[in-house]
Amino acid sequence: MAEKASVSVGERSAAAESESVQSGCKTPPAGASGLGFTPQVSNSDRVVQPFPRSPKLQRKKPARRSKEQLSRLLEELRAEKSKTEAHIKSLKKRSSDLSRSTEAMKQQVREHYEKMRAVLQRDEQTVLDSLELDQRKTRTTLDNVLKTWKQHQDQVTKSISSTEISIRKSSTEEEEEDEGQSGTVSPKRPDPSEKEIGLNEKRFERLLKTLSAVFKNLKVQLQRKTLLLDSIPVVIDRQTCHNQITVTSDGRGAFFSDSDHPVTDHPLQFDKVCCALGSSRITGGQNYWEVDVSCCSAWAVGVANTSLQRKGKDKGAKLGRNRNSWCVELRDSSLSAWHNDRNVACHGVGQTAPAKVGVWVNYDKGQLMFYNADTMAVLQKFSAAVTPVFDRAHHRFTEPLYPAVRFLRPPQNQVWPNHLQLSL
Repeated sequence: MAEKASVSVGERSAAAESESVQSGCKTPPAGASGLGFTPQVSNSDRVVQPFPRSPKLQRKKPARRSKEQLSRLLEELRAEKSKTEAHIKSLKKRSSDLSRSTEAMKQQVREHYEKMRAVLQRDEQTVLDSLELDQRKTRTTLDNVLKTWKQHQDQVTKSISSTEISIRKSSTEEEEEDEGQSGTVSPKRPDPSEKEIGLNEKRFERLLKTLSAVFKNLKVQLQRKTLLLDSIPVVIDRQTCHNQITVTSDGRGAFFSDSDHPVTDHPLQFDKVCCALGSSRITGGQNYWEVDVSCCSAWAVGVANTSLQRKGKDKGAKLGRNRNSWCVELRDSSLSAWHNDRNVACHGVGQTAPAKVGVWVNYDKGQLMFYNADTMAVLQKFSAAVTPVFDRAHHRFTEPLYPAVRFLRPPQNQVWPNHLQLSL
């Protein structure tokens, strides 16, 4: 083993000696310690590396491009510059077009509101003219009555004067009696019709009541107008309908029938709960639609996630009874809002249930609101503020949402629900 080791060391020494000779370096003396190498200064006084530099560390000089390649590159760069300039010009044109379009839209809005203001001004002037005419008629009647009373006053005054003169000139009782009789004026009593002279206050009260109703309706319509700007067309997805629901040809109406009708079973179909979803997929922005429930005595209107359960009749497939759906529902003439199997009584509900329900979704902010679409009263609002009420209510939507309706079974003394209509 010692011999082999000495041979191998000798071979390495010989190899190193030959390399050093080739590179101009001297080998260390035989008694040098270790097997390392000490670089020596060559005749040219420059430091020489003991080993050749690794190819990875060697700098690669970039290959020079030919004149033809440089010309081609210049043409490509000039073409790219032309495209960029054209695109910038197009963007600037779009910017100016955007400004013009915005101004045109503003002008159209101004014209519409100006027309409404003109109509209101004309109506206001008409009402004021009517009141002025009523005042003139009343004043004419009152002036005529006042004129007759002034005539009577003049006669009484004249009789008083003549009577006083007669008293002073009278010498006998007969003359006094004759003069007194000649100056007598019959008393005048107020006519009962005089009490009725005045403005038509009942008509004025009706006018104020009508104006109040018009203002209230106008306010509602203006508020509804804001929501209608975010309206989306909603149709019912037939693949999701329970087999007792019949959809109209336009896809906006849904009828309930007591008997099942043959429907091909689909994975998205509700098989036990009488429910249906809309085909509109909501994944962002603000969205609004309305559902006419006037022909239904027990119903639920809301929204549902994609993961809402479709099979079975447990809570996972019922609107509002799980974390995947939100709704307002009318049951036993009582309106309530549901989510995560918790409910609260709806606000803004009068003696009668709403005939039309409006649904507004702000997907990005996690807001959901239900309205009485006829009065724009807020029935219920779902957001982070009501999280404690509904216990872990989602106030950030993480899945696509779909409009949802459900037919509920009413009490025995009520008529079975029959028809729901999606509006907008």
